[in-house]
Amino acid sequence: MRANFIISEVLHGLRRNATMTIAMIITTAITLGMFGGGLLVIQMADKSQKIFLDRVEMEFYLNPEITERDPQCDADPCAQLRQGLENEPGVTSVTYLDKDEAYKRAKEIFANNPDLAENIVEGTLPASLRVRVSDPAQFDAVLTKYAGRKDMGVDAFKDDRKLVQRIFSVLDGVRNATFAIASVLAIAAILLIINTVQIAAFTRRTEVSIMRLVGATRWYTQLPFLLEAVVSALAGSLLAIGGLLLAKKFFFDTALKELYGVSFFARIELTDVLFVAPWLILGGIVLAGATAYVTLRVYVRE
Repeated sequence: MRANFIISEVLHGLRRNATMTIAMIITTAITLGMFGGGLLVIQMADKSQKIFLDRVEMEFYLNPEITERDPQCDADPCAQLRQGLENEPGVTSVTYLDKDEAYKRAKEIFANNPDLAENIVEGTLPASLRVRVSDPAQFDAVLTKYAGRKDMGVDAFKDDRKLVQRIFSVLDGVRNATFAIASVLAIAAILLIINTVQIAAFTRRTEVSIMRLVGATRWYTQLPFLLEAVVSALAGSLLAIGGLLLAKKFFFDTALKELYGVSFFARIELTDVLFVAPWLILGGIVLAGATAYVTLRVYVRE
């Protein structure tokens, strides 16, 4: 009997304040959707960073004079440098690129930019040693040891990690902006929940007073208002999850299709959305429940 009464009161309250309820559902959905989007960006960044770091190389450019004397890196100091790098802990491969190979590689890299490719002159690019390690954390040790070795023919070096860091700083900015917007919307959702609970309690103040007079506890009279907020938040959470599924299909899978194709960014999978979904539901329920409870305790004295 009591359960039926509470359920009927919750449904009645949702219908009575339909416009406020809809507004709360939409605001909660947008808030949680932005928060979920930020979580998906974090997941994509983490997986993409792993892809990049597995490919990252360091490249030691050789002194042109040494290359002229030893074009195939068969004699010291080039051979000494090559052997030293190969013997370093964690180094998985050391590849020597002579001037011709460097020229062909540059042409391939800038094949889609004819103006730049035309300015690459054969024989002008330095030979180099490309080094790959099993653990990106070992980069610093190798660079520190060999980057300044002029005596071994090292003229300059390139560290691909700087490019990776710039790319992911952009993703970090997107994530932070998403969370900032979600925070502002969360404040709006909290204020809306407070107003909704206050209005609902005010419109039913007579019913609540009568129930208190006949012996109903304060918790029993306030429970319907609390459940109204939770039900609205639950509906908003489900709407947010639906929005993330649509975003995956029409944004992540479509707009980023070409970047997925070349493994530039890790693909957002359905499992990623499903992983985020329970947290959105829990977050929505906690946000609405805690706000409604505090509001009832502070503003509703019946």
